[in-house]
Amino acid sequence: MPSQIADSEIAPHRPFYQPLIDALTDFFQFWGQIASLGIETFWFIFRGEVSVRGTVKQMGEVGVGSLIVACLTVGFSGAVAALYLAAQLVLYGQAGLTGGIVGKSLALEIAPVITAIVVAARSGSAMAAELGSMTVTEQVDALKTMGTSPVRYLVVPRVMGTIIMIPIVTAIANMAGLYGASLTSALGGVSRTLFWRSFQDFVAVSDMATGLGKSIPFGLLIALIGCRQGLSTKNGAQGVGLATTSAVVFGLIAVYVVDLLISLMIQDAGSFLK
Repeated sequence: MPSQIADSEIAPHRPFYQPLIDALTDFFQFWGQIASLGIETFWFIFRGEVSVRGTVKQMGEVGVGSLIVACLTVGFSGAVAALYLAAQLVLYGQAGLTGGIVGKSLALEIAPVITAIVVAARSGSAMAAELGSMTVTEQVDALKTMGTSPVRYLVVPRVMGTIIMIPIVTAIANMAGLYGASLTSALGGVSRTLFWRSFQDFVAVSDMATGLGKSIPFGLLIALIGCRQGLSTKNGAQGVGLATTSAVVFGLIAVYVVDLLISLMIQDAGSFLK
C-alpha cells in the first residue's frame, strides 16, 4: 500500500487542457508535413526531375479509373437536382431558369466537388495503401539506401498525374451531369430545348473555367495527403488500413474546406470588380 501511494504521488498530473494541446499539436504537425512534402515535390517538378512513364501510369490510374464512377455520380446528381428544381420553377412560372441554375451549380460546385470526392475515395486511398505497404516492407528505406529520393520516385508522379487528370475528369463528369439533368427536367415540365437554351443564356465560359480551376487544388491536396499517409505508415498491416482510411477522411475534409475558401475568394473578387 505505501508503495502504491508513493507511485501515485510521483506520477505526473496532466492538466485538463492537455488533450486540446495534443490535438492542436497533431493538427499543425500534419499540415506542416503536408506543406513540406508539397514544397519538396514542386522543387523536383521545377527542376524537371519528373518520371514521364510514372506520370502517365498515374494519369491512367487517376483518370481512367475514376472516370466512370465520377460520370455516374455527377450524372445522377444533376438528374436529381433538375428533377426537383424543374418542378418548383414550373410551379412559379420560371421554367426558363432551370438550365441556367442547374448548369451553374454543376459547373461551379457539384461537378468539381463530387469528382474530387470520387478521386479521394478511389485514388487517394490507393496511394496511401500502396505507399504504406512499401513503407512497412522497408522498400522506401531501400530507395533511400540506393540514393533515390522517395519523393521524386513515388510522390511526384502521383501528384502530377492527379493534377493533370482531375480537371479532365471534372469536365467530362460535368457533361454527364448536364445530360442527366436535361433528361429529367422534362419529367418536371421543362422541355430539353428550353433547358439547353437556358443553359446557353445563363452559364458563361468563365463559370466552367472556374469549376475546372477549383479541381486543381483539390487534386493536389488529395495526392499529397494520400502520399503523406502512406509514407508515414507504421505497425504493419493494421497501419496500412489506418493510413488508407485516414487518407480518405482527411482528403474529403480538405476538399470541403478549400472549396469554401476558394468560393469566398471568388465572391470577394467579383464584388471588388463590380
